[in-house]
Amino acid sequence: MKSYGCSTNQADGETLAGCLAKAGHELASTVTSADVAVYNTCAVKGPTENRIIELLKRFPRSKKLIVAGCLPSIDFERLSAEVQFDGVVGPAAGMRIVDVVDRVLKGEKVIEVGPTHSELPELSLPRCSSGSVVSIVPISYGCLGSCAYCCVVFARGHLRSHSVEEIVQRVKGDLGAGFREFWLTSQDVACYGRDKQTNLANLLKALCVIDGDFRIRVGMMTPDMTMGILEDLLSAFEDDRIFKFVHLPVQSGDDGVLRLMRRHYSVSDFRSVVDAFRTGFHEVTLATDVICGFPGENEADFDRTLRVIEEVNPDITNVSKFFARPKTPAAAMTNRFIPLSEVKRRSVSASALAKRIAFEKNQKWKDWSGTILVDEVGKVPGSWVGRNYAYKPITIKEGDNLFGKSLRVHVEEVFPTYLAGRLIR
Repeated sequence: MKSYGCSTNQADGETLAGCLAKAGHELASTVTSADVAVYNTCAVKGPTENRIIELLKRFPRSKKLIVAGCLPSIDFERLSAEVQFDGVVGPAAGMRIVDVVDRVLKGEKVIEVGPTHSELPELSLPRCSSGSVVSIVPISYGCLGSCAYCCVVFARGHLRSHSVEEIVQRVKGDLGAGFREFWLTSQDVACYGRDKQTNLANLLKALCVIDGDFRIRVGMMTPDMTMGILEDLLSAFEDDRIFKFVHLPVQSGDDGVLRLMRRHYSVSDFRSVVDAFRTGFHEVTLATDVICGFPGENEADFDRTLRVIEEVNPDITNVSKFFARPKTPAAAMTNRFIPLSEVKRRSVSASALAKRIAFEKNQKWKDWSGTILVDEVGKVPGSWVGRNYAYKPITIKEGDNLFGKSLRVHVEEVFPTYLAGRLIR
């Protein structure tokens, strides 16, 4: 079982594995030891789809292959033309994966990519979470947006939210099972609950009533949906157990390009949300996203994007090159496409600026001392990664198993993407 892509897809993969394990299947550690492989795929961007397709094309034909996730729903035509598979199922299949696997093992070729946009996988389904202290909680599926470049709507559909009560029960259960960090995830967490007469702020306040030592990371929020609940959201974020981390995509620094993208906010709206969080809290880690080379973006538009990055100073800027996705409105804007070489140039420029700002922002954390929650094994043997109250990743070298422990550390070195420190004993 392999999962790729966003945290929602990772959560879906844990559920697929859990459902198969409950049905009596044994989770293999390698393709070589497996009878069937389930690849839970992503295709949100063109390069991602290309990498997944190439991976699937190299899959050994001596084994049975089931392709799950977003790719079958986004570009089934390409998948079926280029990849030999034994079964296909769309995203968030839940218990349906058991039937698909059983039929494939009997020799049937299974294709189930029809509309499932009314489905909402139960939060109580079994999961295999690979020993992490992080619980990924999909609070909703789908969104309320209509972005011109986005193909995820074809896979995830319109907004369907879990109830506050369901999510609270899930978090309580996972907390009792030893999880310490909860990622609230969706395509846009800021639109959570609009279909149930509630909202994200109400959910956060309900979760913070739970007793226990845990942390909550709030996922990506679009500026327009955030503005509608901003005051209540700021109030909810006051709880110490919520990481002071805000992922707020701007995508472009030009209002005209934002309109072409069908993003329903202005650059001023984006700035006002950022200002509100920075006014409300001493230190907030701000992550944002920009797309370089959207059809119709001229040099002056792109310069405005660079200016916004420079002036807003995000801690993290995820820079993407525009790639037309199948069946999206942007894919039909061929007369306004920008040469790939120019798109790459803009991307390199924006990435260099983002890296410089990230390093400068991290400088202020030099010699910081405080508490982190260890939630990740480091890349270097014997190292661990923990997060402080602003969700800053801090690496430490220590031989003991520190998973899930709250420790005091002192930051000694800073890098563009992380901090390095030592334990305070």
